[in-house]
Amino acid sequence: MTRTLDTTELNDLLDSLLQPTALAELGVLAGCLGLAWLIVRVLRGKVAATGSIWFGERIIDGVLFPVLALALAFGARLLLASTVKIAVFKLAIPILLSLLVIRLAVRVLQVTFPSAGWVRVIERTVSWIAWLAVVLWITGVLPLLLEAMDEVSWKVGTTKLTMRNLVEGTLTAGLVLVVALWISAAIEKQLLRGSGDDLSIRKIAANLVRVVLLFVGLIFAMSAVGIDLTALSVLGGAVGVGLGFGLQKIAANYVSGFVILAERSLRIGDMVRVDNFDGRVTDIRTRYTVIRALSGREAIVPNEMLITQRVENLSLADMKVLLTTSVQVAYGTDVRALQAKVVDAVKQVARVLADPAPSCQLAEFAADGMNLNVLFWIADPENGQGNVRSDVNLAVLELFARENVEIPFPQRVMHHIGGTTVEKGGA
Repeated sequence: MTRTLDTTELNDLLDSLLQPTALAELGVLAGCLGLAWLIVRVLRGKVAATGSIWFGERIIDGVLFPVLALALAFGARLLLASTVKIAVFKLAIPILLSLLVIRLAVRVLQVTFPSAGWVRVIERTVSWIAWLAVVLWITGVLPLLLEAMDEVSWKVGTTKLTMRNLVEGTLTAGLVLVVALWISAAIEKQLLRGSGDDLSIRKIAANLVRVVLLFVGLIFAMSAVGIDLTALSVLGGAVGVGLGFGLQKIAANYVSGFVILAERSLRIGDMVRVDNFDGRVTDIRTRYTVIRALSGREAIVPNEMLITQRVENLSLADMKVLLTTSVQVAYGTDVRALQAKVVDAVKQVARVLADPAPSCQLAEFAADGMNLNVLFWIADPENGQGNVRSDVNLAVLELFARENVEIPFPQRVMHHIGGTTVEKGGA
C-alpha cells in the first residue's frame, strides 16, 4: 500500500509557528544555544584549541557545541511539551542534529587528513545530504521516500537487498568509519605527544592503532551495508595472491616501514645519506620515508630501499660529526708551535665542540710545502657543514695573517743544460 503526502501535520506546524507561544519557544531556544556556547567557552578556556575535534577553532565549529545544544534543546522540549504546543523545537532539533553530523564529519576529516584536497569535497557532500534530510524530515516527505525505496529491491546471491537498506547501510558505514578515524586520531595524538628517543616506537604504535581501528570499522561498515562477511575468506585469498605477485613491492615497503620503526635504525631527526642524497629524516610513514636536504629539497624514499641498501646514518649513536679541512704552509715554518695556535683558533669558532677537542696534524710533505689537516667536531649537522668549515678556514687564515705564516705558491726547480748553475724560481 502506497502512502500519500499528508499536509495536515505540516499546516499545523506552520499555524503553530504563528502563535504567540512560538516567541516563548524562540526565547528558550536562544537560551539553550547561549548556555551551550558558554559551557564550551568555559571548558575550552581563553586559548583556542588548535586542531581540536571537540572545541574547533571558534567554539561553534567544534563537535561539543551542537552536542550540548541538542541535549539542552531536547530537554527544554520535554519540559515545554506539557504547557505549550511545540512548534519551534520541532524545527530546531532536526536542524541541530544535522549540524552535529556535519561538524562531526568535517572536524574528524580535517584533523585526520589536514592536507588532503578531497576532504573539501566530502565536507560539501555531507552538508548537502544532512540539510536535505532535514528538509525532507520537516516536510514529511522522508517517510514516503523511505517507503518508496523499500519497494526497489534485488537479490545478491541469497541475500535480498533494498534501496533503503543500501542507503541506510551506507550512512551507517560512513558514521562508523568517521568514529573509527576520530578514535584513532585521538589515540595517535596522545602517543605522539612530546618528544624523545622513543618517538619512533610511538609512531609505529600510532600507525598500528590506526590500521586496526580502520579495519574494525570497515568490517562493521560492510556488515551494516549488508555484505556477507563469509565472502571475505575468498577475498582474503585473492588479496594474498595479489600481494604475492602484483603488490609485492608495496607489501615490501609496508613491512620495511614497520621494521625500521621497530629496530630504530632510523629515527625522525637523524642526518642520513641515501643514494648520494644527504638530509634529515622528517617523517617515517608505513610505505616511505621523507628526507629533507639542507637546501630545502625533499626526497621520498621507499622503505624497502632503506632496508636493502647501504644507508649512512650520521647520528645513529650521537649527533656529533667529524669534519676536516686542509691547509699548506711553507717549508721552514715552526709546525709544532703553529699546531697549538691553530687548535686555539679553531676552538673560538661558535659551533666547534670543545669535547672532542679539535686537532691539527701534519699530513704529508708535498712538493711545494707541508700539508696540515685540521680536524674538528660539531653537534648540529642539520644546520649545515659548509658554513662551519668556512668559519674554521677564515679563523685559520686570520691566524696565518697575524703570525706571518706563508701559504706557499707552487715551486719549480730549473736545471740549465750544459752548465752547473741551478736556478730556483716560483711559478
